[in-house]
Amino acid sequence: VQLVESGGGLVQPGGSLRLACVGSGDIFKFNDFITMGWYRQAPGKQRELVANIRPSGTTEYADSVKGRFTITRDNARNTMYLQMNSLKSEDAALYYCNLRTGSLAFWGQGTLVTVSS
Repeated sequence: VQLVESGGGLVQPGGSLRLACVGSGDIFKFNDFITMGWYRQAPGKQRELVANIRPSGTTEYADSVKGRFTITRDNARNTMYLQMNSLKSEDAALYYCNLRTGSLAFWGQGTLVTVSS
């Protein structure tokens, strides 16, 4: 399983970014059993859940991003997105793509989001 994130970068407060995670591997033949999510880790802090999306399409968001971030997935392309609007300085972090199925979990290498004026 390989997960590759993209879309990070430098953005001013109030700006937007769209992250993408493209997956590959036989596991994606079983999309109906895969939950995908975005996590983030800021310097000196623990990795935290940002949002996830279940096979049914049900989504879950951290309170800190509700109303600003939107997670979606395109199973035909093995791709997950995170639309981030109204970015704040506290959103700056390394953002990781995560895939979970059963007891298995896989991570991408991360994409860096910097929010600064």
